Order: sequence, then C-alpha cells, then structure tokens
Amino acid sequence: MSIDTAVLSAKAKTLLELHHSHTPVVLPTAWDAWSAKLIESAGYSALTVGSHPLADSLGAADGEVMTLSQALKTIARITAAVDIPVSADLESGYDTEAAELVERTLEAGVVGINIEDTVHSRGSMRSPQEHADYIAAIRAAAEDAGVHLVINARTDVYKHAEDFADPLAETIHRLNLLEAAGADSLYPVGLPSTGVLTSILEAVSTPVNVTAHPQHGAIPDQLSLEELTGLGVSRVSFGPLLQAALSEEANTLLNAWKR
Repeated sequence: MSIDTAVLSAKAKTLLELHHSHTPVVLPTAWDAWSAKLIESAGYSALTVGSHPLADSLGAADGEVMTLSQALKTIARITAAVDIPVSADLESGYDTEAAELVERTLEAGVVGINIEDTVHSRGSMRSPQEHADYIAAIRAAAEDAGVHLVINARTDVYKHAEDFADPLAETIHRLNLLEAAGADSLYPVGLPSTGVLTSILEAVSTPVNVTAHPQHGAIPDQLSLEELTGLGVSRVSFGPLLQAALSEEANTLLNAWKR
C-alpha cells in the first residue's frame, strides 16, 4: 500500500501543534468508523483510537489479544472515514520491530501512536532504557519515512506501584528517558493524586497526557478541563471511558423498552 507522505505530514503537523495550545487538546477515543465520525461531527480537531474499546468492538480482550493486523484493519477504516488527524493506541507494539510498526501504522493513515511499557506477550514491563530505546527507534523510523509521527509514550508504573520502592521517582525517571528519546507526549497512567500529577508536570517539559471520563472528569481526582489547564496538562484522552459512558446511556434507553 502506498503512503501519501504529504497528506500524512500535514495531519501529523496539525496533531503536534494541538499539543502546544493554551488549553489541553482533548482527543475523544473512537473504536470504529461510526464513533470516529460522531467525534468529528461534534467539532473535535483530532481523535485517538483506544486499544480497549477497539478490542471490545472486535469481540476480543485488551492486552494484544487481537493481532496487529486486526487492529490496523479497523483503524484504517477509521482514518478513511474522517478528515481529522487520528492517533492510535498500539499497546506495547505487538512485538513488532519499530521500522515495521511505523510503516504499517502510516499505511493505515495514522499520524499519532501510543506505546506503553507493559509487554503483554511476556507479562512484564520493559526496563526504563528498553522502553526509551523502542520509542527512539520509532522516532527514527518515522523520520526516515518523512512523517513526524506524534508519539505518546506511556508508562504503567502506577499500575504496578507495589513493585517499586518509589513509584513517583521511577515514573519521572522513565518519563525523562522518553523525553530524551523523542516522545512528543508523555502518558503516566493510573496516577493516584493531583499532587503526584503536579510533581510529574514540574519534572518534565514535554506535554503530559491524562485520561478522563467524559462525565466525571479526569484521573486523578475527577479534575475538570479548567483545572487541568491550570495545572499545565496538555493532552486529554478518554481511553475506554467514552465507550463505557455511552454504554450506560444505551442501557437506560434499552431498559425503557424492555418488558
């Protein structure tokens, strides 16, 4: 499949610029062409495809149970359905070398990528340097392809906080390495408090991503968009929580007709 480098480069540039606005870029999470078109029609400038809701839509479990080919096939349908830039959560990279991962991601029309440090095939996290090296290799491969793929580098330290003597120090260490590796955005998931988020924001200069529920606010502490702006957060995504919120609404509608 051919890659229209000019089109992808323009979309990647737009997505990157959105990370450096005076307010956080909000990237609602899609899982199919319908949800992506819904987000675009609501007036959002970009969106992300979440691995968890995408897996749900395919009848699979999250954690790289679906294959990379299955994921990218659906993601390509999403990018073809909308005109706005699309970022995709490709978990830990599906045990795929960086150059191949970038090539196949760009072929799917994607201009942003989320990569985490939990490697599902081995049930453990990458070491800090291993994850940074993978991110650096993705950056190099994207530059070789002529597209500044917007990399959202994720760490799961706080999902496994009991494994670390000082989870905050470990998170900051990993994020600093990811900054040096060329990440455009940093994504420390599962933060327990606003204080921890503030400490991270003070320790890095790269935009930071948080997860939010569209009705209840951001993690941690159900922070509002205004509060996130004041703290200096640059990016908000919904993960599986938009799909979950819509499921709750759908249950309400369906229950009203159940006899």
